[in-house]
Amino acid sequence: MQLTDVFSQIEQQEWVEMPTGWLQGRTIFGGLVAGMLIHKATVTINDPLKKLLSCSITFVGPVDRAQVKFTAEILRQGKSVTTIEVRLWQNDAVQSILIASFGSQRESMIQVDLAPQPPNFPALDQINIIPKYLPFPECVQNFQLAWTDGHYPISGSKNPDFAGLCRFEPDLHAQRSMTLADVLTLMDVWPPGVLPMFKKPAPASSLSWHVTFIHPLHHQLHDWFKYQVITDHAEHGYVTEHAYLWDSENRLIAIARQTVTVFA
Repeated sequence: MQLTDVFSQIEQQEWVEMPTGWLQGRTIFGGLVAGMLIHKATVTINDPLKKLLSCSITFVGPVDRAQVKFTAEILRQGKSVTTIEVRLWQNDAVQSILIASFGSQRESMIQVDLAPQPPNFPALDQINIIPKYLPFPECVQNFQLAWTDGHYPISGSKNPDFAGLCRFEPDLHAQRSMTLADVLTLMDVWPPGVLPMFKKPAPASSLSWHVTFIHPLHHQLHDWFKYQVITDHAEHGYVTEHAYLWDSENRLIAIARQTVTVFA
């Protein structure tokens, strides 16, 4: 099932079928959940002049292969900014919550550009895309990933963090214009920055995820993006990290901050 089919269900019916091929362990990949939530928010607001500024997602509980439904409530609609809450329901319980702010641009004398420059990424013809036979979660089959700095997950590294290139798998997803839902889905495919430090498999999952969007999207689904994650603190089973996503022209697309639970 193409992502566009999933998004169409969200627009047209109350209950939505989860597609196959998107499991992350025994539950649905969090990036797909995030993409579905923001798609519901976007079609509910339905205002092309208001762009997504930021969104916060709390993964309340695991989402499985059963049907889900979405409820949306516009919390405030101002002249410039509209704030919306979207909930994903499954098994008579809320499993994920998104709060997003959409805003229209306006004139401002305040302009600051202190965003970090991306690390040196190799040319596309020099990258090594991770092979499909590696024991990554099922959902990773929907993407192409290439580590350019740092270590793979569960490699016993002494240090966290990594950088790499990513895009949707062209053999599985048809070329089309990219949406906000696609970007959230793609950005979340990367594991937490501390996973290279794991010496053996152990659970780790996102608890909360906040994403701020910088440059507007004018991309195709098969375009490559650059990613870097930086761990701020890890202790007592919880990790705080932030990450950046650039396009191939080094335009900063999004900044994310995440709290992760780990059991290692």
